[in-house]
Amino acid sequence: MPVTALVSVKSVGVTTSALGLSLASKNPTLLAECDPAGGTIRAGLLGGKVDAGIGLYHLARAERTGPEALAHAFASHLWHLDEAGHRKLLPGLTDPAQAAALARTWPALADVLQVMAQQAGHDVFIDGGRLALEAGRLHPVFTPAALLYRADLVLLVVRGTEQSLTLARHVIGPLRGGLGENGSGADALGLLLIEEGSFKAHQVSESLGVPVAAALPYAPDVTYYLSSGGRPPRGYGRSPFLRHARTAAEQIGALAARRRLQQQYPPAAAPQLAGILQRLAEQRPAAEHHARGE
Repeated sequence: MPVTALVSVKSVGVTTSALGLSLASKNPTLLAECDPAGGTIRAGLLGGKVDAGIGLYHLARAERTGPEALAHAFASHLWHLDEAGHRKLLPGLTDPAQAAALARTWPALADVLQVMAQQAGHDVFIDGGRLALEAGRLHPVFTPAALLYRADLVLLVVRGTEQSLTLARHVIGPLRGGLGENGSGADALGLLLIEEGSFKAHQVSESLGVPVAAALPYAPDVTYYLSSGGRPPRGYGRSPFLRHARTAAEQIGALAARRRLQQQYPPAAAPQLAGILQRLAEQRPAAEHHARGE
């Protein structure tokens, strides 16, 4: 299963998109709310049911003790978003001042999230919040840079509006550069399009020079519920938003799987592999004739 980080330049729906993907995926999911500016899910969708005693901040102290303490703390600070326990949440910070304490925790947390994806079989979504840059690079404290670098995919959430695309253009270069130098490659970057505005997916991709990995419909009633809690809107469980979110989660998983395969068998090896397959095909008739005694 993939680890997918969602980020934005401005508030365009990163948290609600991450929630939608986590709630709609056909696989078990984990949503890690890692926005250094603070989490909003506990006060929003969860309506204050989760207090400050549970969440991301407590992993910083555990990480300083060691990997075993971190693993134990991680498991004990997850909140179930459904009765079956298939949808898990790591609630975010309650105070942006806590972000500095997590600067050295991000790499260790990245390892834990990879374990949840590769060994525990969860679709892992990271709410990375708004990007912060310093001297043309991802800020090491105000952006969870280490989590982005270890993710299988990093999706910049944009809307199909001129304003959203204009703001997004300024971070494409630093994101690509950081993923190329410190991550799994610049091609880990994709777009998650919120279908608001006049620009279609192909136009957004052409404008930013980045492929649209998936899209979600503009659904104010559903996103308001996901961000504010309360009573879900009528028809929520069958809403186009959740249907599209499930499709988007499948597309994201397929894209991540293709990237892993390409990294395992880089393009340079493709002709060699093709040659091996051709020789095997040529040898098969001869082997069959030999087996029949011909």
